[in-house]
Amino acid sequence: MIKKIFVLTLALFVSGCAFSPGMTMHDEPSSQKGVYKTDTGVMIVPITADLIYQQATQKKRVSTAALMAQRKKDLQRYKYKIGPRDVLNITVWDHPELTIPAGEFRSAEAAGHLVAEDGSIFYPFAGMVKVSGKTVREVRNILTKKISRAIARPQLDVRVAAFRSQKVFIVGEVVAPGPLPISDVPLTIVEAVNRAGGVTREANLNDVTLSRNGKVIDINLLDMYELGDVSLNMILLDGDVLNIPDRVEQKIFVMGEVERPSSILMNKGRMSLAEAISDAGGFDRETSNPGRIYVIRGEQKETKVFHLNSESPVALMLGDQFVLKPRDLVYVDTAGVTRWNRVIEQLVPTSTLLRNLSDVKSDFKRDFE
Repeated sequence: MIKKIFVLTLALFVSGCAFSPGMTMHDEPSSQKGVYKTDTGVMIVPITADLIYQQATQKKRVSTAALMAQRKKDLQRYKYKIGPRDVLNITVWDHPELTIPAGEFRSAEAAGHLVAEDGSIFYPFAGMVKVSGKTVREVRNILTKKISRAIARPQLDVRVAAFRSQKVFIVGEVVAPGPLPISDVPLTIVEAVNRAGGVTREANLNDVTLSRNGKVIDINLLDMYELGDVSLNMILLDGDVLNIPDRVEQKIFVMGEVERPSSILMNKGRMSLAEAISDAGGFDRETSNPGRIYVIRGEQKETKVFHLNSESPVALMLGDQFVLKPRDLVYVDTAGVTRWNRVIEQLVPTSTLLRNLSDVKSDFKRDFE
């Protein structure tokens, strides 16, 4: 009876790989060349030259020419408007009596006129003047008109000695995160990063975000640095928050029949399928099936599984061109003989147990005879 149970158990294990230990993936017949579904309903997308081309052209952006035109327009329209806490330096030529006492021995910022919280300043012969929201030229025209009632043909100059009213905030993986003042010279993204001391080694330059008025704009800072794509070098405005994230989410997980299953940080947010497998030590020559390499990618609406049969040299080239995304899971399936060996490894303890039970039964029967 025990021998029959053993034979039946062995037959069950041999007849189906579903009982084999570890994760396995099953394809349709090798003749299947297009997208197909497995018996479990998983969509399998073969990695082909057409897929590589689609991947390269999938990311659609506004044309560089249009962005450059918009950036040029922003530069032409850029005008700094005075606000509360700014410090103004006002000079009336040939009238030193209008200069603050000991002004020549003090910095322009210390000797200047501080704009009050209500946006106004006091100036002799002009009284209280509303300057908030106005440009330097507009303030100069207003003061000139007011003091011309006391001084004939005044020659007046107005400059901002300290820019304090408007700021942008740069946070994340930069050397010196914090607020940066906006001045009469337009502040761009690249300049803001440089003023913050540059990025750290842990910075993720592909997923930089700019938050403005409740909206988030995605920016690829790496393209600006390496491709010279200045169309993305936007001008920052008051209240903008520029976030340089870290690389924690820039990981690829390599599992299955490789030498060192592990999680791998992407270099500058880029990594190919071939690179990921190579960084994991390559295939396990004894247990892997190079014809069954899968990339499992979880997206918002569905999970996609990409399949690469790397048994041919052409397929290896495709693996080098297939670009992975952060949090992708690369899985190298086991060879059929490996599954069989693992089944046997599980069966050996079972057969030993059954044999021991048979011996115990024989001893028990002999003792009572």
